[in-house]
Amino acid sequence: MTSPTLDLRVSEPSSPRFLPLLLILFVGSGCAALIYEIVWLQQLQEIIGASAISLGVLLGTFMGGMCLGSLVLPWIISPRWHPLKVYALLEIGIGLVGIGVLYGLNPITAMYTDSAGHGANSIGLRAVVAAVFLIPPTLLMGATLPAISRWVKTTPKGVEWMGFFYGGNIGGAVFGCLLAGFWLLRLYDMPTATYVAVAINFSVAAIALLLATRSPYTAVSSDEIVIEPIEKQSGTGMIYIIIALSGLSALGAEVVWTRLLSLMFGATVYTFSLILAIFLVGLGIGSSIGAMVARSSDHPRRSLAACQLLLCGAIAWTALNISRSLPYWPINLDYSMSPWYTFQLDLARAAWAILPGAIFWGASFPLALAAVATRGRDAGRMVGGVYAANTLGAIVGSIGFSLFVIPAITTVGAQRVLIGICAFSALLAFMPCLFGSDGEESEGELESPSGMAGRLATAGVAVLIIAALIITIAPMPWISVAFGRQQSLWFKSADPEMYPATAEIGASPSKLERYCVYVGEGMNVSVAVTRDSNGWQYFHGAGKVQASSNPQDMRLQRMLGHLSVLAHPNPNDVKDVLVVACGAGVTAGSFVPYPNVKNVTIVDIEKLVPTVVTPKFSSVNYGIVDGIAEQNPKKMPDGKQVRVIFDDGRHFVRTTREKFDIITSDPIDPWVKGCAALNTIEYYTMCKEHLNPGGVMSLWIPLYESNVETTKSLISTFFQVFPNGIMFSNDDRGEGYDAVLFGINQDGPAQINLDELAALLARPEYQTVKTSLTDVGFGSNKFGGGNSNGEEGVIVDLLATYAGQAADLTKWRADAQINTDRNLRLQYLAGMALNTYVPTDILRSMTDYYRFPTEVFHGNSQRLDALRQALSSTGRHEKVAPTSAP
Repeated sequence: MTSPTLDLRVSEPSSPRFLPLLLILFVGSGCAALIYEIVWLQQLQEIIGASAISLGVLLGTFMGGMCLGSLVLPWIISPRWHPLKVYALLEIGIGLVGIGVLYGLNPITAMYTDSAGHGANSIGLRAVVAAVFLIPPTLLMGATLPAISRWVKTTPKGVEWMGFFYGGNIGGAVFGCLLAGFWLLRLYDMPTATYVAVAINFSVAAIALLLATRSPYTAVSSDEIVIEPIEKQSGTGMIYIIIALSGLSALGAEVVWTRLLSLMFGATVYTFSLILAIFLVGLGIGSSIGAMVARSSDHPRRSLAACQLLLCGAIAWTALNISRSLPYWPINLDYSMSPWYTFQLDLARAAWAILPGAIFWGASFPLALAAVATRGRDAGRMVGGVYAANTLGAIVGSIGFSLFVIPAITTVGAQRVLIGICAFSALLAFMPCLFGSDGEESEGELESPSGMAGRLATAGVAVLIIAALIITIAPMPWISVAFGRQQSLWFKSADPEMYPATAEIGASPSKLERYCVYVGEGMNVSVAVTRDSNGWQYFHGAGKVQASSNPQDMRLQRMLGHLSVLAHPNPNDVKDVLVVACGAGVTAGSFVPYPNVKNVTIVDIEKLVPTVVTPKFSSVNYGIVDGIAEQNPKKMPDGKQVRVIFDDGRHFVRTTREKFDIITSDPIDPWVKGCAALNTIEYYTMCKEHLNPGGVMSLWIPLYESNVETTKSLISTFFQVFPNGIMFSNDDRGEGYDAVLFGINQDGPAQINLDELAALLARPEYQTVKTSLTDVGFGSNKFGGGNSNGEEGVIVDLLATYAGQAADLTKWRADAQINTDRNLRLQYLAGMALNTYVPTDILRSMTDYYRFPTEVFHGNSQRLDALRQALSSTGRHEKVAPTSAP
């Protein structure tokens, strides 16, 4: 006699009225999951870096854990267990692991820092760190949907509810994304966000356990029921391939579209949250629609095929909007300084562009469930299999498109590939129907030549339409890559001959060479180089100018290098220099004239910049990286060695064992997502620890596209690590623009002796240094004080950029919000202020506390008087009325 075997078909829930409440629980679960995802990825990027490779490792690990959880745990956990209890235990487990990740970060960080290096050799170790943190909680997250699916049958009604659960989970993810990005992390910090997510997990678990007591569950044995014949659908194995391809195209598209839209909107943390939220909203809407269609459709495979086919048009729609519509919307950001109006506008633009595709991807999941559903199947294993296939495709899509496809064939080619993938997926889904082998036609239809001919003709028309869609994919206008969110102002105000509105990346080669010197899409960022009517060249990144040969920018870039050496306690002892962020290479090149500098290390996250962009500025950067693509490190004629490291600057500083005499940091604007990690207490402390005694750190800061609150955060954070720090201003006779922060690794203030510096510049071997300074106006009395182009005039003019020091700005900094690894406060403050342009007001708020620092500047009385006079003539210390908003 055989023992009863478990029939994986379970009874309907004894209390179907609880299903809507369970849907709400899934909303909470999705909300907590997105909060965790944002926090964990942010925390781990601080450890293993923010490069595309590091982000690929993190996303791959995160989604890989969810894939494994959805696939494996339904086979480990018996169907005899009450699904609600299993679900509750999973939520409790996620919360507990979330707390563990929060408090386990520091010891793992220490071990990683001691063991890791930079470059490709450290990728494996980065993956290990990511796996230690992310695999345990994501395994549990991935198992929640399969676990709760066992509470319903694999019937049309049950599949509909599975689709609703999936949609509810995504709906919660939308809320979690916005909650974390616009409230928890903006006003609080990552631990607070983690506690909120844990509280949601525990609340969901408590409610699920309460429902379990109200809704008994029994797994029915085969001895107790009559087993109905299992309905067999042909080719269900192919559905897993189709839904995997759907996940691949969805995440690939998200990578491409986020990259392009963030250029147009401004790459702030809020922009990324908005784009992700819209994409998730589309998935949620689509999954709800797909769930309803799945319940009523007799042929869900055909509906799935239709979704994949319609995705070809949806992708083309988004590409059309990004390249030929959104860039030309008449948007003037000067109309309002309030960020909330801009957020609404960006939300509308993102929804207009990407909602159609997201809806079709969302609908594909419940339709795939319906296509594989058969009576008698374990709902948990069925849902887990489909979810795992979809997630596996998403892993390939996110990593493949960010690391390989976009760098190799650009975003234009990537979007064409996406259409091809969706077309192939539709073909696989339609194949049985196309050849009459899906068992859904009558025998007469199967044998009818006219029926087959009609199908083939329809397929031929579809192929022609898809080919036309692929051909019509156009690149984003180069002016959008260069000027981003300000592009409409450039269309309106720029010389039409200089910046023709119709010029695109693929336009006339002669125009491209004349106006847009270069456009490229690297692994981490899209860049451009343009030339204006004066012959000045501009390097663009993140949709704005980051460096140029414009006189005012040249002055700042040379200041950053020359002040670092000349204000060093022993300029003749400076040998090893680290430059974080290459840009146009002008700052790095400013160290070339110094005879004692022997080693210049440049760290840049994007390989395209030092190897392609920077050499285009060789006339102003002393050819610092010319030929670096072929010889890295390279030896310069005077014996200097220049080495370029392609890595995140923070990661390099964290993991290197080298020490330097000077570290200069010229990162991208603080409102750009991720830049705040290069401006935290912890980062500055790491830099200070990698300075030799008396070593100097200098940092560029913008006063434009900012406000007082943001500037206070940036400056106060720096001065907290360098309490004797100094600020030098790159202004135009009191009109603010940007500045240099200067810190020194010693007790007591910097000692800058004007007599010694003048003598230094008088030496023959320093004539190139002097020329480097006079070339950008120092010594010409153009920028504030020097009355001759001799050594004294150059030095006085350079030091007349002094704007204040930490000790004098104590009162001004009293209410500053310090930027730390825990809160990354700067990127949230800066993201709210990027449409604000009050640089003079910001500068005056600091120079109101100005006094001549006799403890810093030394020398004979004549030179000190010349410096005092120069400082008084800058116009920097005069009271001015606040600039009103436009």
